Amino acid sequence: MTLPGTPPTGADIDAVTALIGRTPQSDFRVVVRDENGIPVVLMNAPLLHDNTPMPTLYWLVGRREVSGVSTLEADSTIDKVEALIGLETIDAIHQRYALERDVFIPESHVGPRPSGGVGGTRRGVKCLHAHFAYWLAGGDDPVGQWVADQLDERNIARTQRP
Repeated sequence: MTLPGTPPTGADIDAVTALIGRTPQSDFRVVVRDENGIPVVLMNAPLLHDNTPMPTLYWLVGRREVSGVSTLEADSTIDKVEALIGLETIDAIHQRYALERDVFIPESHVGPRPSGGVGGTRRGVKCLHAHFAYWLAGGDDPVGQWVADQLDERNIARTQRP
């Protein structure tokens, strides 16, 4: 199954290449943009062009957003958010995410498959960036909501959820 939405334009590919520092290695769609139209969140195909698994369905690429979330991770907030949200709730987030991602794996695919949930995680929180990307893209992710709240409390500019 192909990704929903409109394929990226040449300008989108150039912008994403500049944001991530390399040419994208899988099909993607821009699902969230900032106020200037610059990509903030990508929806990635679950397999790279060489069929390597890509566990990150939603990828945060916006410079401002990546920088803001990095400040949270630098403050060692992952243990705090796990305790606040609870591992059972986080497990449910991972299950929803994996189901959403796995719909896009072709039935004919016989090689390695992406595993885990948000960012490939099996349990707990590995990456606040991935949770925030999922939440910005409309996912039901209390961890991503918590990240948004923390960015707001710290007056760190971020893209609004559509």
